[in-house]
Amino acid sequence: MKTIIYMVRHGESPYNEGNERTRGLTPKGKVDIEKVTRLLMGEGIDKIISSPYTRAILSVEGLAKHLKLDIEVFENLRERHFASYLIKNAELMSSIKESFNDPDYTLPGGESNADCQKRAISVLKPILKEHRGKKIAIGTHGLVMTLMMNHFDSAFGLEFLNQLKKPDIYKMQFENLELEEVTRMWND
Repeated sequence: MKTIIYMVRHGESPYNEGNERTRGLTPKGKVDIEKVTRLLMGEGIDKIISSPYTRAILSVEGLAKHLKLDIEVFENLRERHFASYLIKNAELMSSIKESFNDPDYTLPGGESNADCQKRAISVLKPILKEHRGKKIAIGTHGLVMTLMMNHFDSAFGLEFLNQLKKPDIYKMQFENLELEEVTRMWND
């Protein structure tokens, strides 16, 4: 019995320092998410799940309304926490690269790729077991999505993360907990 996970990376979001959890979508992000909704409406999705971050919820909210489904929010699907202090973009990019070389690498007060992957998979595996044979859309973030996909196939790493778009959609087909196929659905 096949289970399908649709990883929906959030749409474009304005970067506002100190507003990581609550930042929404840019006007372009909102338009793109309308396209995401239209693309996924006919897929027969049974359940919608999301990170607690506003931009991820907004990226699956239109789909949920159209399908008359609630969005189940999981704290452990939040984006990776990088450091206990505000970091500049160059330091962030360097940190992400180092994290793929060493999954336990972290900045002071931050979370490693290994820890982030472990907490996200602690949500995804039970979903796969509990909703076997169903189709589930997950509102997520680029790095968390990459780490969840990487758990099942190491080909999903830094290079994959770097080519992702905002938004992006990947359809993952599972047989039990075995990843069988991944298809990119978003066409920007």
